[in-house]
Amino acid sequence: MRRNDRSILPGFGLSLGFTVVYLSLLVLIPLSTLVLKSASLTWQQFWAEITSPRVLAAYRLSFIASGAAAFINAIFGLVVAWVLTRYRFPGRAVIDGLVDLPFALPTAVGGVALTALYAPNGWIGQLLGRMGVKAAFTPLGIVIALTFIGLPFVVRTVQPVLQAVSGETEEAAATLGASRWATFTRVILPSILPALLTGFALAFARGLGEYGSVVFISGNMPMKTEIAPLLIMTKLEQFDYAGATAIAVGMLVLSFALLLAINAIQWSSHRGTGDA
Repeated sequence: MRRNDRSILPGFGLSLGFTVVYLSLLVLIPLSTLVLKSASLTWQQFWAEITSPRVLAAYRLSFIASGAAAFINAIFGLVVAWVLTRYRFPGRAVIDGLVDLPFALPTAVGGVALTALYAPNGWIGQLLGRMGVKAAFTPLGIVIALTFIGLPFVVRTVQPVLQAVSGETEEAAATLGASRWATFTRVILPSILPALLTGFALAFARGLGEYGSVVFISGNMPMKTEIAPLLIMTKLEQFDYAGATAIAVGMLVLSFALLLAINAIQWSSHRGTGDA
């Protein structure tokens, strides 16, 4: 029997070929080159490189700071998206535009601005210093910088989904006697959870690769405030290309594993919402 499948949109073969070539040039070939360059090391050298105390400390700081910043953005990004979606007030358009500011602002400029604010002699740094809290040149400063650059990912991912959730659903839940908290946790949150997890994953991934906004506020102290991207840049400046690519490959594998786990949780929650 002859099978003749026709797509709704013509040109599937051409568009698929263009997609594969485009992704290969931008993603697959550079990543494969990264792996091939690190292959110049023996397995013992590669393992010793990625498990050295300095590299492990940089990995730990990068993943913990990125996860903390993404978690903070997941909470407060949801609040910002809720306010922009559910309420009308003077200056709403201005706030909505400010959300995209980290997208347009060069990360180095953002890093300099955050350092000036949170340094011990900065406006906010002086207030925190009176409470015995030091932000700049500590891991806390790194979390602040990653929170700054990751907020738009959560807001812009959750906002369209909140707009699609009808207010009649909330009114129906209130009519049936549900409290505001019950309406949010049992009606609204399941609908926006996949989008919220997507925003978390995007903010987390953005934080792992961030360099410009962190390099100034972190202080770049090895074993204390040195992130993995900065360590890779240090290796490149020392012409240790094999060591830099080895650290990058280790970062790539760990990042892919975590993002795969987050996507699995997102798929599971989305499937559960669809079944419900």
